[in-house]
Amino acid sequence: MATTSKDVRVRFAPSPTGNLHIGGLRAAIFNWLFAKHNDGTFLIRIEDTDKERSTQEYVNSIIDALAWMQIKSDEPLHIQSEFEQKHREFLQKLIAENKAYKCFCSAEELTQRLGDGTNVKYDLCCRDQACDNNEKRPYVVRFKIPDNIENVTFTDLIRGTITIARDQLDDFIIARSDGSPVYNFVVVIDDAAMKINYVIRGEEHLGNTVKQILLYEALGLEQPAWAHLPLILNPEGGKLSKRDGAVSVVEYKKDGYLPDALLNYLVRLGWSHGDQEVFTREELIKFFSLDAVGSSGAIFDIEKLDWLNGVYIRSMGADDLLSYIENELKEPLSTEFILWDRDRIILAIEVYKERAKTVRELIDEIRLLYVGSTNYDADALQKWNTSDTAAHITNLITQLENLSNWDLDMVKDIITSYCKQAPIKLPMILQPIRLALIGKTQSPSVFQLLCLLGKDVSLERLRSFVSVL
Repeated sequence: MATTSKDVRVRFAPSPTGNLHIGGLRAAIFNWLFAKHNDGTFLIRIEDTDKERSTQEYVNSIIDALAWMQIKSDEPLHIQSEFEQKHREFLQKLIAENKAYKCFCSAEELTQRLGDGTNVKYDLCCRDQACDNNEKRPYVVRFKIPDNIENVTFTDLIRGTITIARDQLDDFIIARSDGSPVYNFVVVIDDAAMKINYVIRGEEHLGNTVKQILLYEALGLEQPAWAHLPLILNPEGGKLSKRDGAVSVVEYKKDGYLPDALLNYLVRLGWSHGDQEVFTREELIKFFSLDAVGSSGAIFDIEKLDWLNGVYIRSMGADDLLSYIENELKEPLSTEFILWDRDRIILAIEVYKERAKTVRELIDEIRLLYVGSTNYDADALQKWNTSDTAAHITNLITQLENLSNWDLDMVKDIITSYCKQAPIKLPMILQPIRLALIGKTQSPSVFQLLCLLGKDVSLERLRSFVSVL
């Protein structure tokens, strides 16, 4: 949808009963992009009416996660509990207009009469005041489905026309026995009060939408436009689990995923723009349209996310990466690596970022280089340690000791020249040197590692390695 006929006002409305997860973040991103593309307003509302489970800690966590993603509300934060007076007023309005009624049936009575199946419909016992309506008994409030409704039809901006038959509808509960209104009721009041005119959320809310449409009509409120995003599925097409990637946004941050990479990846779970895979934020805002959102489930592929994150890591300058590591991830490398100045740390990042899938991997690899390891990879040691390895490394140590100018070209020249003279194939020297420096054989260029470590540390590790051969 390139343009809209009215000023766009959308919201993301998380419940502070847990940390923000991938599904919620994608909904926030789609709402935010839709607002930005249409020069509209993006709002955040905290739905805190679940008093027992809602905490300020989770509110802070959600807002912090969105801020890390650079997704911020265009107005002050809205809190659902601030609308409680309106909730009560509209609830009484529905009861007074005979559009809702008190139901005194206990859970035990309903189970006895109807059974305990998941698709059991209420038998309308209290709809016309036929049951014991002693006001001293606990009661819930149910919405009265109008008798003249045959079905409910609405237009979904992603899925087209959707029709729900009358026999699928039930007199649903809109207020609990403690008097607190339930989600489907309060969200209608809140969205109307905030002048929300587009509701963009997950496919799992389709059942709620029908109930909310009926409430909008009963209350005489203007409905928003509806759009339901496709489900996020695991590679087998099933429900996403923690093993598949359904973890909190905070964990993705700790694991070293960059916010722009995560944004780019999640937008592509359901939306496309030709064959383009990598987008800047500006491009996403420019191109985003609900017309390009599909209705089929989107597969979450962690390997694809790793690849995309690597693209973003390589696109960042080493200095910017160090600032991100220290300021956002709170990893004070400048303090931790006391033997290296900032320039050397930046050089290490420059060398290692070309191979890293995540910032966490980048940090761990540089930390391994700095600290070293004498826990040499056993399989690699068996493969690359021949009867001549110790002698070759010892000879190289002697030549490197005499090197006055320890730079990449000089170090490379000595090692390659030695291999030609020995003669020995270059990998038969480079792989043992890798083992000596970092304990394994997967790394950037050996010559770069030697220069990063410097002469003294490099020679010390080579001597230690020879001593165990």
